[in-house]
Amino acid sequence: MTPHPLLDATEVARTEPYLRTVGEVFRAFRDQDSGCVSYGVRLANGERWFVKEATTVAARHSLDRAWTFHRAVRHPAIVPHLHRLAVRSGGPAVVMPWHSGEVLYRSTPNRPGGRAHPDHPLARFRAQPVAPVLRAVDRLLDAHLVVEAAGFVAVDLYDGAFLYDFDAGELRLIDLDEYRPGPFTLETDRLPGSRRFMAPEESRRGSRIDTRTTVHALGRAIRLLLDAGDEERAWRGTVEQLAVADRAVRPEPGERFTGVGELAAAWRAVS
Repeated sequence: MTPHPLLDATEVARTEPYLRTVGEVFRAFRDQDSGCVSYGVRLANGERWFVKEATTVAARHSLDRAWTFHRAVRHPAIVPHLHRLAVRSGGPAVVMPWHSGEVLYRSTPNRPGGRAHPDHPLARFRAQPVAPVLRAVDRLLDAHLVVEAAGFVAVDLYDGAFLYDFDAGELRLIDLDEYRPGPFTLETDRLPGSRRFMAPEESRRGSRIDTRTTVHALGRAIRLLLDAGDEERAWRGTVEQLAVADRAVRPEPGERFTGVGELAAAWRAVS
């Protein structure tokens, strides 16, 4: 059997030059604040793959954490890290399937309107009928039932992790590199993440981070995906659905749902 140039390779000298010897690098994502550089690669047989390389010490720690997460958690909505490459000049790098779609968060520093601009992926997502948005929310919750069952807590979940295929109407989750086993005690001043999604305890040294923190992130995701705009004044769901989302994001963890299972059950009871 012919060796697979990506899934069978174990060590390369440098990532991008190697990728160019085995196929066409048709996309490169270099300007990332994660400390990673990523590539879309098309092999000679037509297969498309996504390769992500750490270029900083922090990014290496993050990819190591992600490797542990993806060994424990598998769900159709979560794009898996299938293989890891040792890179002699840095690295490591991980290999994932390539999936069509657009990330719902995209920085638009030179375009007026930001996420509200009609061409922005999040604005286009919100402009859909409610039914496909509800399907995306259900898929998001279903994936996090598996995350919770595996003993992991969501960290740095935001719309930059939502890859949405507008043609297929399918949501996938990417870049869950900060997810970690929980519960744990926050030993720094702040966890990484978007303030739009973060729970209060994620910015308090010494606080407990657990599945109720995941509930908060999911509640914020529901609130933002089902609203027509970032001002959160145009809720498109029902009053009952809004009540579920509001309980999920209460500032005091003890007032939220006890876990993803309870949140998902409450959501599905009103959807």
